[in-house]
Amino acid sequence: MPEKRRLQIERLGAQGDGVAETDAGSVFVAFALPGETVDAVVEAERGRLASVVAPSRQRVQPVCEHFGRCGGCALQHYDAEAYRSWKRGLVATALSMRGIEADVAPLVGVGLGSRRRAALTARREGSGVRIGFHEAGSNALVDLQVCHVLAPEIVKLLPGLRELLKLLVGSPSEARLHVLLADNGLDVDVSGNSAKLSPGARAALAEAATALGLVRLSLDGDPLFQSGVPLVRAGAAQIVPPPGTFLQASAEAEALISKLVVGAFGKRSQRVADLFCGVGAFSFALASKAKVLAIDNDRSAIEALEEAKRRTQGVRAIETRLRDLFQEPLARKELEPFDLVLFDPPRGGAKAQAEMLAKSKVVTVAAVSCNPATLARDLRIMIDGGYRLESVTPIDQFLFTHHVEVVAVLRR
Repeated sequence: MPEKRRLQIERLGAQGDGVAETDAGSVFVAFALPGETVDAVVEAERGRLASVVAPSRQRVQPVCEHFGRCGGCALQHYDAEAYRSWKRGLVATALSMRGIEADVAPLVGVGLGSRRRAALTARREGSGVRIGFHEAGSNALVDLQVCHVLAPEIVKLLPGLRELLKLLVGSPSEARLHVLLADNGLDVDVSGNSAKLSPGARAALAEAATALGLVRLSLDGDPLFQSGVPLVRAGAAQIVPPPGTFLQASAEAEALISKLVVGAFGKRSQRVADLFCGVGAFSFALASKAKVLAIDNDRSAIEALEEAKRRTQGVRAIETRLRDLFQEPLARKELEPFDLVLFDPPRGGAKAQAEMLAKSKVVTVAAVSCNPATLARDLRIMIDGGYRLESVTPIDQFLFTHHVEVVAVLRR
């Protein structure tokens, strides 16, 4: 049974929750800060914050009216300097747990309103539609009126999207929205609503998309309306991303990562492998310096990269290859031609590929990751194989959350 208890918060956990130690074990309390005394309703290891009895000196006023309910942000109430130190510490701790002592660079942040893509939930409630993020630890949906993290163009779109989705989302169903602010406008993909649409409904949706000024509206990845094609710049290229495809959350962060990766080049680098390349966010920047082999298992992403390559002048050759690097990593012999290898895998990391790199003679490896724990595992494998960790740079593109992007450079 839940019970109300007074707790002393000792530290922040890896997810950004305050952690109190009790006789029964650790209790995690969202929105509580180290050094605070709080009252919380406790059930098992979770505590729901009821009130702050003695606040921390590092508690500040959140920037958003939804903070404390919306699960999109966890740490708007934390002093900026303390927040940056904690987030950098997530990376240092993950490395230390693998026995890696590294000089982690200061956290590099992006500005408010810089997030260009978002995965939102839409739900029919009565005669209207809610759009937003789920509440922290709940299925309840916060109907976003403001958001200081998302690009302002996305926030301004929400009222019109609510009207558009009345034509699509029925009660009690939910839909998932993937919204991207491309360089030339807004791209929206709606998924999870499998109801067949009549020709009249499709025409009405296209009319609503026109009124909103969308560049593209897709349903489950199938374009329903296009006034053009969404374009995203990568190096010298302009890429047309497939609906709902993965992109770095912030163009500003992507530019920072690209600068670090390109900066890892040795003077004699001539051939580069871009592994888990996606649509080629870094392939074209790399191709300004050397010949590139770009590999991914997502066919639509590889096709988008190929199309962008055909339309781009002034870059060196980019060869693409469709391959599942989790099941079939590049082997030691295949790695021989490359001076530099970049890998940017999903959260699960690239263990199999790291093992092959550890056996290779590749001089420089640049690793990009959104998961410090799996990155530390992969770095340990390569360090044990003879690499030296040269730099570790954390990048905060998911503001006020526990997520952190990391770029690590290794050399033999």
